[in-house]
Amino acid sequence: MKTGEFEELVGRALLKLPNRIRTKMENVVICIEDNASREQLKSVGIKHKNTLLGLYEGIPKNVWGRGLGNNLPDKITIFRVPIENMAVNPKDKEKLIRDVVWHEVAHHFGFDEEKVSEMERRWKNLQ
Repeated sequence: MKTGEFEELVGRALLKLPNRIRTKMENVVICIEDNASREQLKSVGIKHKNTLLGLYEGIPKNVWGRGLGNNLPDKITIFRVPIENMAVNPKDKEKLIRDVVWHEVAHHFGFDEEKVSEMERRWKNLQ
């Protein structure tokens, strides 16, 4: 898949987020990279670059504003190659991208891995 097509799918995933969430996303940039860097992998304790699909780096919104200021924007990175390798077909790829974007945005709002997993289970049961 060409980079532009992948970027379009990430953009669609962002637009599918509820408006009440999108409008509260502040001081965050969404990036697309082919693979995670060694530093990114190390930061989350993962050894194989093909298993990290997305990464949130920053100060979550539930912490932001408590004596903090002059910080760079938070960063959500979506990793193209692992997603493309994991997805079986275009429909699966679009769903996987949507799930990864949702997961990383949840981290932006301050949810830890355990809470994000719990919310994902509930969300998938509603679909």
